[in-house]
Amino acid sequence: MAINLQKGQRENINAPKFTIGLGWDTNSSTTGSAFDLDASVFMLDQNKKLVSDEHLIFYNNLKSPDESVEHTGDNLTGDGDGDDEQIKVDLTRADARVSEICIVVTIHEAEARRQNFGQVRNSFVRIFDAATNEVILKYELEEDFSIETAVEFGRIYKREGQWKFEAVGMGMKGGLQDYLNKYQ
Repeated sequence: MAINLQKGQRENINAPKFTIGLGWDTNSSTTGSAFDLDASVFMLDQNKKLVSDEHLIFYNNLKSPDESVEHTGDNLTGDGDGDDEQIKVDLTRADARVSEICIVVTIHEAEARRQNFGQVRNSFVRIFDAATNEVILKYELEEDFSIETAVEFGRIYKREGQWKFEAVGMGMKGGLQDYLNKYQ
């Protein structure tokens, strides 16, 4: 049975192979532009720095060098129910230098389109077992990010040999480049 997390809550991940599902709905845009939200994963070392440029997994780099993380592709509309984007993870293949996997969603061209996460609702991140499709945990973001254009949904980190998930829910005014600057 799935565990529903609150912001800041942590939970063990006991399945070595799982899928991260991310979902959201957007309000009708008053800016005249469609929304394009993008999920990205930063594979970080113990110093919270990107292991290498290839360890940023997003719509232009769908697979990590060790093939432990694979983005299934960019959803340009976010229409429909369920996951809008998915990222497959196999921790047994993860580079030994990886100690954290940061899960971020950004709004593509947010500034030019005058869009922010205040116009996004029903956002969630869930982790489900790749073998059984059983949902392990879910975190529904309930904050109103009225000026933020990027949100760190959660992070998966290794502590004393055990992988855990933390529900983060922290917004940032900026985009993918701003996260890259933070983690490089």
